[in-house]
Amino acid sequence: MRIIDRKTAYDGHYKLSQLQVQDGDKTLKRERFEPGTAVAALVRHSGSGQYILARQYRIGPEKELIELAAGMVDKGEEPATAICRELQEELGYDVDQLEQIARVFPSPGTSAEIITVFYAEVSRQSGPGGGLASENERIEAVEFSADELFAAEFEDAKTIIAVQWARLHKQ
Repeated sequence: MRIIDRKTAYDGHYKLSQLQVQDGDKTLKRERFEPGTAVAALVRHSGSGQYILARQYRIGPEKELIELAAGMVDKGEEPATAICRELQEELGYDVDQLEQIARVFPSPGTSAEIITVFYAEVSRQSGPGGGLASENERIEAVEFSADELFAAEFEDAKTIIAVQWARLHKQ
């Protein structure tokens, strides 16, 4: 299979492409959601041992979720730089230590999105967090002990991946 034609069907907050895919002697029409490249981090405060996640309203499920702090990688920006910026914006913390957990395609059948998931240790809150008003973000930091984190039921895939990683590596 290979893509033989690509057109932009929609270019707004996100992008949608219409593709023609050659599969042997067949030409297939497909749509691909192209939200961009994202980053996320499971944050742990090295002093208190608490894990810090974000609570915010999400359009997809149409409700508030508790999930990893996350955001988009700007053009020309490295994922590690992007997650440090996002953690400052969303939680108000400076990153002391950063480790990449995984690079994942959350829904490869329909989406070109790539998310790099990190583990971040922090010790100093230097800003208010809460997200950017210019992006209409209203993010609340939520703290969990390790036991609470490992017992919680999350619905967000990147959060589930990071929590399982923490169970294997940090318990």
